[in-house]
Amino acid sequence: MTYGAVATGSALVGAGSVWVGAGTYFARKVLTPDLVRPDDTEIHVIHSDSLTLSGTPDLLVPGRYGLWLDGGRGHARIGSVLEVDHRRQRVRRELLGVDEGVLQPGPARFNGYYYGRDPRADLGLETQDVAVPAQLGPMPAWVVPGGSGDRWAVLVHGRGARRHETLRAIPALHAAGLTCLVPSYRNDGDAPRGPDGRYNLGLSEWRDIEDAVRLALARGAREIVLVGWSMGGAIVLQFLDRSPLAADVSRAVLDGPVVDWGDVLRHHAALHRVPAPVSHLGSALMGQHWARRLVGVSESVDVARTNWVKRADELQHQILLIHSRDDEFVPVGPSEALAAARPDMVTFVPWSLARHCKEWNVDPRRWTDTVLDFVR
Repeated sequence: MTYGAVATGSALVGAGSVWVGAGTYFARKVLTPDLVRPDDTEIHVIHSDSLTLSGTPDLLVPGRYGLWLDGGRGHARIGSVLEVDHRRQRVRRELLGVDEGVLQPGPARFNGYYYGRDPRADLGLETQDVAVPAQLGPMPAWVVPGGSGDRWAVLVHGRGARRHETLRAIPALHAAGLTCLVPSYRNDGDAPRGPDGRYNLGLSEWRDIEDAVRLALARGAREIVLVGWSMGGAIVLQFLDRSPLAADVSRAVLDGPVVDWGDVLRHHAALHRVPAPVSHLGSALMGQHWARRLVGVSESVDVARTNWVKRADELQHQILLIHSRDDEFVPVGPSEALAAARPDMVTFVPWSLARHCKEWNVDPRRWTDTVLDFVR
């Protein structure tokens, strides 16, 4: 089956050099890793049990979150909203603890993962630091032993994230008797760079997860559960479609997943007022073999191949799909459509209030119970 050919050469010629240049810029922006994240929060006042903050809209959403301090060298955890000063656009939130570094007034960065270290330090669980043998070189990973050792969960973080994103899920999976393997993958800042140093939206990253699954099987796994967040969900879906090791996977948990990159790209183009022809052309260029050097990728990125709403009849694994209807980054629509198309394979659990991939943060008990029921 051919998934490419979203634009023809004649259409590109007709678009003109200006449009092609704009489309190329759009494509490169989508595929370039953002490894350096700027501070987005200001700590104004430190109280005995709370902090007064301003900055990102995430600060107004209920739940438990974290703060990176001192350029990422420190970390603190915050909880409930205690007070909102709309006039000065400030919010006071409960201070739950300081894990590392010194808490002081000044800039910080909001951390939606809540945790900021590793399973040993943050969860008190035995943790092994391992390297997954991969085609591109050793990829750092955590292994958290659990149960009898024959059921493993492989946890896949999202675009622009690192392994810390997955820590929230480990207690539930560990309680269900699963050994947790948390790998890094190409271009995420921990693992080696890919051949082009760019994201491939899951279309090449799945190979690194295949290497991680291979390691789990070599260590005694007889059943694999895959768990993915955001682009990690797209990676999981590509693995299930393309890897021969998918036969060893019993089920998958997807949190705020990208099930149609085309929809996500249109959403972000509209948010940033990018003209629709530019975003369409950028998506088209990604998938054209001849445009690889133009876009800066070593293999074409066929966005159409990531549309699992259209490919719903190809699903062969049970999937738990958790997605907030208030997700501002990956719209929930395709998740709802996929669940409607395959109710026999997809268990859809909607959330509200939570922003992108922060369902656990808003209601950790419900998230844990939902996942436990599914993986058990």
